[in-house]
Amino acid sequence: MLTWRIGDVTITRIAELETTGGSRFILPDATRDAVLPIAWLRPHFADEDGRLRMSIHALIVETRTRRIVVDTCLGNDKQDRRIPTWNDLHGPFLADLAAAGYARETIDTVLCTHLHVDHVGWNTMLVDGTWRPTFPNARYLMGRIEYAHWRDCYAHRHDREDQRAVFADSVQPVFDAGLVDLVETDHRIDDAVSLIPTIGHTPGHVSVRIRSRGHEALITGDFMHHPCQIARPDWASTADSDPSTARHTREHMLASLAHTPTLVIGTHFAAPTAGRIARDGAAYRLEV
Repeated sequence: MLTWRIGDVTITRIAELETTGGSRFILPDATRDAVLPIAWLRPHFADEDGRLRMSIHALIVETRTRRIVVDTCLGNDKQDRRIPTWNDLHGPFLADLAAAGYARETIDTVLCTHLHVDHVGWNTMLVDGTWRPTFPNARYLMGRIEYAHWRDCYAHRHDREDQRAVFADSVQPVFDAGLVDLVETDHRIDDAVSLIPTIGHTPGHVSVRIRSRGHEALITGDFMHHPCQIARPDWASTADSDPSTARHTREHMLASLAHTPTLVIGTHFAAPTAGRIARDGAAYRLEV
């Protein structure tokens, strides 16, 4: 568990799954030979052989008025996932969440930066054969554009079967339970937390800005999957719905963050997970 303090706001990382290697399916340009020259990635974000380290985790943002879960990982008992090792998990995520002081009943807000498989899984849990909202006392915030895109894909069978399964078991049930609020890409959650549009990875993708007492942090979502994209913003993800726009978003965000005090917290960055963006020749690096 990692924790950061941003003014009056506490941000806590609850990891579900951590891996080394096996990332080529998502970042095909990040070969070992291409990663090894980016020396600052080692030891935290790549091993000595150039294999990427990645994490799937949730971030709990506690403000003076809210307890927010940002992205809910993969979830237990889910089926029909594209990646075999993501099927039928039985991990201790909810126990870890409670051990950190955030029992699921105490969460009042669930925020999805987008609606991909590894960001919505714990929206629901299997109870007596039925998918029920995991956080029964929370409002689930989903982007209006993002939800409409995946709803239409689901209804008209325009997307892969695995993403349709994700919508069916991890998105639609909370909508049917009346717990979803559809919001705009610049929605403000409270005085300290707001959304900023970072589209390209998906049509309605957002990142999360935290500002309190003169301090600032940014939770990336998936406009970057791995710190190697800080050094190489031209490296696209196979999961990007619009690779050209996603690259433009990365370049714009990195330029705006460089040499500012903003703490950047990566949604898939392995521990230590957070750092500040600095110029590094013609590109950038993450200083942890």
